[in-house]
Amino acid sequence: MNASRTDLANRFSPDASVAARLVAAVLSLVLASAAAGATDIKAPKGTYKNDPYHSSLTFKIDHMGLSHYTARFTRFDATLDLDPAKLAASSVTVNIDPTSVRTDYSGDFKAAHKDSPYKSFEEEIGRADKFLNADKFSTISFKSTKVVQAGETLKVTGDLTFLGVTKPVTLLGSVVGSVEKHPFLGKGVVGFSATGTVKRSDWGMIGTQAFLGDDVTIIFEGEFDQQ
Repeated sequence: MNASRTDLANRFSPDASVAARLVAAVLSLVLASAAAGATDIKAPKGTYKNDPYHSSLTFKIDHMGLSHYTARFTRFDATLDLDPAKLAASSVTVNIDPTSVRTDYSGDFKAAHKDSPYKSFEEEIGRADKFLNADKFSTISFKSTKVVQAGETLKVTGDLTFLGVTKPVTLLGSVVGSVEKHPFLGKGVVGFSATGTVKRSDWGMIGTQAFLGDDVTIIFEGEFDQQ
């Protein structure tokens, strides 16, 4: 009268073909949803500029192995040539003012750095030749050369010019949202996220590795308004 373990397993285990069909159906739904999300951009084709009031450009760097020190740029402009039907045909250029770096350092910089010719920590980072060296190189720029779309992820490769050196980098991005007609602006708006990591020594920034890491992670969050 007692069923064997094998009988019980067979009785309560779904047929292999049914399970396979269920898995295939779920995968198809997931892939279809991802494809739809990746191409469903409501903003029309055209040229866009970043909205400075709804954009941020930050970077993180290892500080003495203790934390990821974070700072931001407050003056930068980005131009996006958008093709919503074929994101691979889109392109972006970014120009950054290195003197606009902000760290929110609230200490007495001059008291702690009596020999520094600079008035603030931000001024030193922006202008000192061991850091961003803005007195010699007034702009940091990025110009995309290739966009590859893989589902909801965009691989944006381009030329980063920093400290007078130009090298290729690849950023990973995604479309956050879009509208065909913004309720306040009356035109197309699209939002993007993008991030990537570079080695600052590749662009010649050396000499501070004793207390700062070589890898710098760049993070962009922002909205672009149709022009």
